[in-house]
Amino acid sequence: MHCQPASRRRIYIMRHGSVSYFDTAGRPVLPEKVPLNETGRMQADAAGAAFSAVGVSFDRVIISGLPRTAETAARVLAITGQQIAPEIWPELHEIRGGRLSIIPEDELKRAFTAAFDGLVDPGQRFLGGESVSELMDRVHPALDRLRADSSWNTVLLVLHSGVNCAILSLALTGQRLFLGGLAQEAGCINALDVGRDSLDWVVRFVNHVPPCPLQPDVRSTTMEQLFHQYRRASQSSP
Repeated sequence: MHCQPASRRRIYIMRHGSVSYFDTAGRPVLPEKVPLNETGRMQADAAGAAFSAVGVSFDRVIISGLPRTAETAARVLAITGQQIAPEIWPELHEIRGGRLSIIPEDELKRAFTAAFDGLVDPGQRFLGGESVSELMDRVHPALDRLRADSSWNTVLLVLHSGVNCAILSLALTGQRLFLGGLAQEAGCINALDVGRDSLDWVVRFVNHVPPCPLQPDVRSTTMEQLFHQYRRASQSSP
């Protein structure tokens, strides 16, 4: 008796390219409007070149709708020469923060980093805003909807670090857990294979950054970097 190999489909998940959340004067830029910066554009182009080099073609492209995901997807598609209209799934929006102004000074660093620290309590809120549980409440059903559609074989999702962590955590554990320590550098690519069974996940690779795959100089997390940018900007503001 010969066993047939499992038939799985491929999900590529990217994080958008780098953005500047504070302008040159130290003023914050609205997260809903911030575009890619020069580095982010280079990262998106590098991802497109990586896909193109091995002939990857997508049946669908899904983004959160925020400009940084739309611009990243557009650059990837331009480099790969694929004319696909990205689908906007707003439920895959990044985890939403609250108002920084109401967070006590001595709690700011934890407010930035706690939602991405180890095995995260579902009730943990990001910057006093949305909780990890609330994030999973909208991301997991979206994944179920995607997997229930049999019309695609290879899909590209261009999303955000928190959303990617929610997806990767589910794929790695098969449970409603959030592994905050999963690094998602700007412009990174992850690859997951999914089968028919809801627990059939294969994680092929995580946090592959085409411009510099070995990431020799990266030691801080995304949220530590953002907190540093925030403190620097707030200190420079009049």
